[in-house]
Amino acid sequence: MENKTVMQFKTNIRCGACVANVNEPLNKLLGEGNWKVDLQSPERVLQVFTDAVSSGEVIQALKTAGYTAEQLN
Repeated sequence: MENKTVMQFKTNIRCGACVANVNEPLNKLLGEGNWKVDLQSPERVLQVFTDAVSSGEVIQALKTAGYTAEQLN
């Protein structure tokens, strides 16, 4: 994940089942291993590691999977 921009999003992803639901669209968009959600944190922040994808594309991928996202940084 070196030399990649880190974007953070506040989401309504809440549990492992939610992560499973967004796994396919986020892996398709970003590639496996280029995103993570901290389920231990109450904020459930999604971190995205990329230089090739816009925040709008991430938000749209989550929306397609039935989730919301708001960029934090």
